[in-house]
Amino acid sequence: MYEKFGQFVDGNWSPSSTGETYEVINPATEEVLGKASKASPEDVDRALKSAEKGLQVWKKTAPWQRAYILRKIADKMREKQDVLAKWMTLEVGKPLTEGKGEASGAADIFEWNAEETKRIYGQTVESRFEDTRVHVYYQPVGVVAALSPWNFPAVLSARKISTALAAGCSVIIKPDVITPGVVMEMIDICRECGVPPGVVNLLSGDPPAIAQQLIASDIVKKISITGSSRVGKLILKQAADKVQRVTMELSGHSPFIVFDDADIKKAADMAIAAKFRNNGQVCISPNRFYIHDSKKDEFVNLFLEKTKKLKIGNGMDPETQLGPLTTEKRLNEVEELVEKTKQEGAKVLLGGKRPAGFNKGFFYEPTIFDNVKDDYTIMKQEPFGPLVPMLSFKSFEEVIERANNHELGLCSYVCTNSMKTAHLASEQLETGSVGVNTGFIAIAEAPFGGIKQSGYGREGGSNAIKDYLNVKYTHLGIEG
Repeated sequence: MYEKFGQFVDGNWSPSSTGETYEVINPATEEVLGKASKASPEDVDRALKSAEKGLQVWKKTAPWQRAYILRKIADKMREKQDVLAKWMTLEVGKPLTEGKGEASGAADIFEWNAEETKRIYGQTVESRFEDTRVHVYYQPVGVVAALSPWNFPAVLSARKISTALAAGCSVIIKPDVITPGVVMEMIDICRECGVPPGVVNLLSGDPPAIAQQLIASDIVKKISITGSSRVGKLILKQAADKVQRVTMELSGHSPFIVFDDADIKKAADMAIAAKFRNNGQVCISPNRFYIHDSKKDEFVNLFLEKTKKLKIGNGMDPETQLGPLTTEKRLNEVEELVEKTKQEGAKVLLGGKRPAGFNKGFFYEPTIFDNVKDDYTIMKQEPFGPLVPMLSFKSFEEVIERANNHELGLCSYVCTNSMKTAHLASEQLETGSVGVNTGFIAIAEAPFGGIKQSGYGREGGSNAIKDYLNVKYTHLGIEG
């Protein structure tokens, strides 16, 4: 499956300079999908030089031409939606329908940034002096190192690649070893659509080694990472030595708050869709469920009823709604957290084990807990799996305080029919985004990112491109 790809440097696919490869595993069957190329330090050096050369071409390319190419990429991704979706189902394990949705979302991001390319506006500032003029320019920051994770490989890579290209930067994308195929396919689309050699490069292989070598280079001027808070902190420390600009979208632990005036059926549907997307392996997955005392029993019973109907299976089956966890490591970590939660005193209402009848694959049942307290491990540690702790609250002030009592601040969810409650909760919740009566958060046209230890900088919307631009001003004397 990976033979036609490899490392993408200077506009060409080639094997690693050492010929090394690594195995990619299908999480639903535990079968080897194929062997992907493993980049050597020499390959990383070649990619850096390629990106440096590509930058000189791309930053001089007119914005309208950059926009035209980005639009072509978006259109081609839509044409290849089924191909991209299949890659994601095979590598990540998510249902095919989710893969198609992600491919479509990635195309939307390229389309959005095609327009942003033409919206990089400078400024003329009125000078205090009659004989001078003040002009402000926005210029590409330079070569970008883009570090992309495995859970949403298409969307998260698209955010980084398309924003860099829109700004006039060249980029080196490093996909996760778990999901190289879909990102390789996307890069090949970039090649096919006329991105000049060196402007986009791909390195597949050992993530820490590649990342460290990229960040250590004087060529790289910006880093964009989506990953855990632990990894983000390590990268930030390394980037500090070069004073490189960093955008970090890191871990989340989202509260899901259902107030007493909420439509419980709609709230339950919203919770199911948001929680079990990609089997809970989502940074904005709701992980702390706070239900008003008067509505808790009704909500929990309805949530249980709906969860029981979810079909677990191989994502290639069109009827599957819940695929496997993506790795054996992730499966073991989920199992450990379930046991820890039980030991701390929680009651398992549903699940808590591997599903019957699955001899292969990293499958785990959706698991719902009751009798959970705020100081339990599951309320602090990002579960990154189909685990649902149910808690109750009595007042607005109480639940906002409890929801904010966490070091992470990526996303929150609120269910209410009160405009007052919606506004006040949105204002007071300490997260980068809030979904009120909707679970759709990460959209191309809106700025996505976190606060606290969930990172900083934004991806999406009109804010994102600013992180890829340097600001320069000229104070011009008009009389020589």
